[in-house]
Amino acid sequence: MFEFTGLAVLMGIGATALLDVWAKLLKMLFGLPSGNWAMVGRWFAYFPRLKFVHTQGIMHSAPVAGELAIGWTMHYVVGIIFAAGLLAIWGLDWAHHPSFLPALIVGLVTVGFGWFVLQPGMGVGVACSGAPNPTLARLLSITGHVVFAVGLYGTALLLS
Repeated sequence: MFEFTGLAVLMGIGATALLDVWAKLLKMLFGLPSGNWAMVGRWFAYFPRLKFVHTQGIMHSAPVAGELAIGWTMHYVVGIIFAAGLLAIWGLDWAHHPSFLPALIVGLVTVGFGWFVLQPGMGVGVACSGAPNPTLARLLSITGHVVFAVGLYGTALLLS
């Protein structure tokens, strides 16, 4: 259990950090927007109040103390959970002998969390249908999760 947890934490942090580097690179080179972790933190902070969907958009919900820190923390916690999912399905042997396909599958499947849970919950609609540029938002989501998959695989390679 200790090995599973340690690998999930390290792989999740490694993959999420690579995703953050990717987002910074896209912003620096192309001026593309990156995740607003304060709004993600606000969304999570409303959970204890049993508010999971902000139909008017999360920006219209009252700010919450520490929402930026909550957002960053949850960003990494979710990355760790996704890494744990990969290990739960493919086992610790995968981490000792990683191959890219399982990481890619997890990366692509987790796009669904954003499209069908996070974005509708934050009031942006299914698959960012209410975003100013839904096609760009969807493309950034898919490519970001592929980068996350590369991070899962690469971190597992470094650890194996």
